[in-house]
Amino acid sequence: MSRSAELFDRAKGVMPGGVNSPVRAFRAVGGTPFFVARADGCRLTDADGKTYVDYVCSWGPLILGHAHPAVLEAIRAAAERGWTYGAPCEAEVELAELVRCRMPSLELVRFVNSGTEATMTAVRLARAATKRDRMLKFAGCYHGHGDSFLVKAGSGVATLGLPDSPGIPAALAELTLTVPFNDFAAVEDVFARRGGEIAAVIVEPYVGNAGFIAPEPGFHQAVRAQCDRHGALLIFDEVMTGFRVAPGGAQERLGVRPDLTTLGKIIGGGLPVGAYGGRADLMRMIAPDGPVYQAGTLSGNPLAMTAGLATLRETERAGFYETLERRTARLLSGIEEAARRRGTPLSAAHAGSMWGVYFTTGPVRNYSDAKRADTALFARWHRAALRRGVFLAPSAFEAGFVSSAHADDDIVFTIEQLDAALGEARAG
Repeated sequence: MSRSAELFDRAKGVMPGGVNSPVRAFRAVGGTPFFVARADGCRLTDADGKTYVDYVCSWGPLILGHAHPAVLEAIRAAAERGWTYGAPCEAEVELAELVRCRMPSLELVRFVNSGTEATMTAVRLARAATKRDRMLKFAGCYHGHGDSFLVKAGSGVATLGLPDSPGIPAALAELTLTVPFNDFAAVEDVFARRGGEIAAVIVEPYVGNAGFIAPEPGFHQAVRAQCDRHGALLIFDEVMTGFRVAPGGAQERLGVRPDLTTLGKIIGGGLPVGAYGGRADLMRMIAPDGPVYQAGTLSGNPLAMTAGLATLRETERAGFYETLERRTARLLSGIEEAARRRGTPLSAAHAGSMWGVYFTTGPVRNYSDAKRADTALFARWHRAALRRGVFLAPSAFEAGFVSSAHADDDIVFTIEQLDAALGEARAG
């Protein structure tokens, strides 16, 4: 028995499914999850000593790769000064200023400890500001595990084939309206019927939790216009896309200014963090300035703030985002060429260093299209890629990521191994 298999057996005796987040159990792709012993750059090494080129990047935050020297040194220095205070520190002010500089729509920012906390509070704030109860989301989008969001959700809910989660009161679920992504006619229709009841539209501007789905040109601008017409707020969930698809996130890339934005992942440099922010008049409704309550003992803790600052400052180097985009485009071009040569239907897309592929004919415009993909072929491909030293997200419904630690040689290696893995998967 391998060391990872042994650890997984022990884990199943003390944790549900042997994991602390469902997709890590590998149930969608089969096999035993490997347990990480160490990580450096773009590579993970498991408990048995096998090394993998990593395209999960801790599900997005590691835009610099693992254990980047600048981030590591910043964390070490911060830890020597104490790792939690329960009181304000300078680093949280500096990080808030940097976030606002990169995303001007965030006139005021509040740090929390996870993306779920951020989205839950953003919706609470929207309901308070509009005095309305209903929320509109898009099928396949995942906004954390808050009760209101687990209605036609993506991520692990899609991976495990769970349409909703037990434990959510029907009365609460009824407050969530859902339409297909990229279907403006459906958005227009629901606003025509229920516009006066909708507090907010929340959306992943580039869907990353049903695989990777890009918005069609003008889609978000049209949603913005509907919100303005009916007095609803527009919330961009940029937990995944923020500072990943462009220096100023998806809102910069798309040219759309949301009322509220949620962030996470990169702004903590891989440490637990989240944030929400937006128009000053809305954010001043948050306690202690206003009546909308939200608090967190570890919010703004010095380690996460310092790691986020170090990470964002590294991304400001000349050519940083251009190089990431070029390498990501090269990776997808290689995967597409391998699929064409092997006669395998494949749809691929990316924005910046965030990417995804589906084993289906394109285009993939929404979650219904994504569900047509051959998940059995993906599972075989994933297992074959692992054997060849490439770690992809263990689900056909999750985005992949390229970090600045992925050099051109790593991209070439990956294309070669994924090509061979696809041949094995088809034969299987």
